[in-house]
Amino acid sequence: MLRDLLKRHFGYDSFLPPQEEIMSSVLEGKDTLVLMPTGGGKSLCYQLPALSLEGITLVVSPLIALMKDQVDALRGNGIEAGYVNSTLSSNEINNVLRRAFNGELKILYVAPERLAMASFRRFLQSATLSLIAVDEAHCISEWGHEFRPDYRNLSSLRTAFPDVPVIALTATATERVRQDILSQLGLRDPNVFIASLNRPNLTYSVHSKTNQYRRLTSYLQKHEDRPAIVYRASRRGTEDLASVLTSDGFQAVAYHAGLEGDRGAIQDRFINDHVPIVVATVAFGMGIDKPDIRLVVHYDLPSSIERYYQETGRAGRDGLPSDCVLFYSPGDRGTQEYFIGQIEDDAEREGARRRLDALVAYAELPTCRRMRLLDYFGEELGQECEGCDVCVSVDVERFDATVITQKILSAVIRTGERFGAGHVARVLRGGNTKQIRQFGHDRLSVYDIVDDYSDTQIREVVSMLVGQGLLVNSGQFPTLSVTQLGREALQPEAKVLLPVLETVESEPSFGSSQAEYDASLFEKLRSLRLKLARDRGVPPYVIFGDVPLQQMAQYYPQSEETFLQISGVGEVKLHLLGAAFLTVIQDHARLHGHKDLLVGRSDDGPRSRRESNPGIRETDSIADTVRQTRALLLEKLPIDEIASSRRVTQRTIVGHVARLIESGDVNAAEYLVPTGGRLDRIREAFRVHGYYSLRTVRDFVGDSYSYDELMIARAYLRVTNPEAQP
Repeated sequence: MLRDLLKRHFGYDSFLPPQEEIMSSVLEGKDTLVLMPTGGGKSLCYQLPALSLEGITLVVSPLIALMKDQVDALRGNGIEAGYVNSTLSSNEINNVLRRAFNGELKILYVAPERLAMASFRRFLQSATLSLIAVDEAHCISEWGHEFRPDYRNLSSLRTAFPDVPVIALTATATERVRQDILSQLGLRDPNVFIASLNRPNLTYSVHSKTNQYRRLTSYLQKHEDRPAIVYRASRRGTEDLASVLTSDGFQAVAYHAGLEGDRGAIQDRFINDHVPIVVATVAFGMGIDKPDIRLVVHYDLPSSIERYYQETGRAGRDGLPSDCVLFYSPGDRGTQEYFIGQIEDDAEREGARRRLDALVAYAELPTCRRMRLLDYFGEELGQECEGCDVCVSVDVERFDATVITQKILSAVIRTGERFGAGHVARVLRGGNTKQIRQFGHDRLSVYDIVDDYSDTQIREVVSMLVGQGLLVNSGQFPTLSVTQLGREALQPEAKVLLPVLETVESEPSFGSSQAEYDASLFEKLRSLRLKLARDRGVPPYVIFGDVPLQQMAQYYPQSEETFLQISGVGEVKLHLLGAAFLTVIQDHARLHGHKDLLVGRSDDGPRSRRESNPGIRETDSIADTVRQTRALLLEKLPIDEIASSRRVTQRTIVGHVARLIESGDVNAAEYLVPTGGRLDRIREAFRVHGYYSLRTVRDFVGDSYSYDELMIARAYLRVTNPEAQP
């Protein structure tokens, strides 16, 4: 029953774990608490059961700006829904409530403030209420990062409707917050579902503020014309950065609370793909249900890991690869400490400081960032992720930083471990500041002993030494102190290796590769999507997300039967939109001679919701760039020669080889697969450590095995070894 509804209305053939179990709990009338990451399908956990229940499902949500988009999306899937909030007139509200009372609506969204109104409570008493869904449930907890006093009205709602089951949902909640949610909502013997908060499609990275603007524009160019959010700490900062980006040819607009009446229009322009880049304060985002955001940048340090995780969670909600970038310098801590110092309540102030400490530790981390994020929320990843800058850059070029490290450590000690990185850098470079003269630091042995590093480069080295645990950076006005590990690095026999400094910025090269698809057809489908969305007055993603469009551009479905195999295409959308999209696909396929790659493949087409980037299944669907590589592989050329001939990196060619092998085209690249004892050792390493972390496997097999060799072997083993993990 649920699966039939899922396919008919949402176009999916299967559930994501643990959606089906959650829905069963709801339909059994059990109170339920759900912790699930953004983009993990939380909303479906109450939307689908609502179709099976007789009365109304009441959804309490703080996101007024989001309600209309959610209702539009539900209606686009053939589900009658409505919302009531302060943006509607009295007549409009009465009309919505009348339709709900008459059974014409299945789902009704309301803001928490509405629950305090006597007239609305009387309506609820007269209506048939079958389920109460509390979205963003962390807002009810005083220990949460976005406590909303109006959410406390929900406790009285539960008292008034003791027999109506409650489902509470959140994406960000520590154990303490989860317990507070259970208590505040009065959930009785609830079923608690904690899904993994891991978002494998997101790549996390932290960069120093050296050449910060150039690094930002590299990321924006990487995601050219795709939605991006850049967070800044101040209103002035958003306006200045948006202005500079615009002058450099980027389409960017500023957003902050001071814009008042303009905010809604700016948000609509972003949601409807009229402007790709928003430079915003934290006032932006809570009302954004846009699945195709490819880049989230924190240009300034946020206040907590909770806020950082929630804001980065707005990237890649459709499951496609997206980047989450944080710029950090040790001095950023002082800015946040200033704001924390303004908090009057002692307990609240200390809590804010602990959350800031956790975020700074994340930014200065020398090990896997994803592991640290998940550990903060009580989840163990178990292995490094290959999806953050630390894990991806394990083979990054390093330099012997022993001398500059010892000079910095000595300067920190000589100045009394009372100053920050900026002062230490100025002492080392012979600065003539009032502070240096006042404390007599111009008479120290470490004064003016560095002339081959700039102040900025010294601060960058300091940041890396903090991450390596040789220095500690702490206090309201950040001061450096040397750890025991740092003192050991001062010994004559010590050697310190650090990544090459970011003095020359290059375009970021890490991140997940996307499925190969026909880019020309994809753009035609995007244009059609935008036109249909404007005609209907809805955001483009309500028509279709990027995942379905990419699959259409990869498999060329040219009949209603094969069009239904595309993820996200159900009977409702086939009826409403199928003819328009099929016409574009058929015309393009006829012009370029493409066949329908889903014909006769009803059992293995792109139907699973987890196949948001389905692998290459036939040579016909491989992009031109991979086909060109394949032609050279057939000549049995070495990888370096192919890379030189193609004018791309060797890692790009290795990626093509892995894709070809995993698509079943083993013969073209089999000469590159290691053999004999080498393959046996690699196979054993993957068996012991799993197929996810190349770094762990390489540590096991040794430096004589390159990452390129391991990537190719992994692809081969996945095809030939039935025990291989996906």
